[in-house]
Amino acid sequence: MLSFDFFGISNVKMINMTHPTLLSVLGVDLEVKYIPQDKRLELRDKGPSLVFLHEGLGSVALWKDWPAQICQSLGCEGWVYSRQGYGQSDGISDVRGAGKLNAHYMHREALEVLPALLNHLGIAKPILIGHSDGGTIALIHASQFPVSGCVVMAPHVMVEDISIQAISHARDQFEKLKPKLAAFHKDVDIAFWQWNDVWLSDTFRSFDIRPLLPKIEAPLLAIQGLDDAYGTMKQIDEIAAKVPQAQLLKLANCGHSPHKDQPEKVLQALKYFSSSLGKIQRH
Repeated sequence: MLSFDFFGISNVKMINMTHPTLLSVLGVDLEVKYIPQDKRLELRDKGPSLVFLHEGLGSVALWKDWPAQICQSLGCEGWVYSRQGYGQSDGISDVRGAGKLNAHYMHREALEVLPALLNHLGIAKPILIGHSDGGTIALIHASQFPVSGCVVMAPHVMVEDISIQAISHARDQFEKLKPKLAAFHKDVDIAFWQWNDVWLSDTFRSFDIRPLLPKIEAPLLAIQGLDDAYGTMKQIDEIAAKVPQAQLLKLANCGHSPHKDQPEKVLQALKYFSSSLGKIQRH
């Protein structure tokens, strides 16, 4: 995998990033992949870039081809990246000791790392598409920075008992999960324990981003599965209570990954959301 240190969008466009590439952001090499706009649509306004934010155990590779399918369907370019410790991005030293994440790790990602990455790539006002932890990061970012739209799937706006139970179960099953996860991370132990340890820490039980939600002015779509083992409908109901322009999609026969469990319904919702962006107003 190639590694580059970018200082502006003109440099980025000179590099073929349609294959995962390492980009130095705040001194950390992050795995980044570019999804170009469909060539048949290049003559029209390409609209906002889509930026995909992965779940707590996700990575560029674990998204598989779903971001490319969405970019093609919506006629947009897209960017996917792996956060530090995930995929092929730089790891974290002593991840269960001195390098252990604190309860504000998603705030740092949303307010420091993501803005720096977007600045490197020359992206202004993207449409953020986040899953799980990535959805939470998208919400935090959208509360403080201008975005064209925000789509969150199974986000966490506060910690529920059901979440702790599911994450505790994942910890107990890690040795069984490890071979499958290892295919998507260069260091599966770092990827797993940075997520699992912070979520099960005492300090994380008070994590709550609901006070930030009223600051979101962009159009917002929140999607939740009725069978999600990591969170209840209260997560997106709380979003709707705080963000008047929010649209909700509640899916039956759907667990923690709506884009995998109900791909067609999620795609149709994204198409409608994208086509109505200019009409959705905060009220």
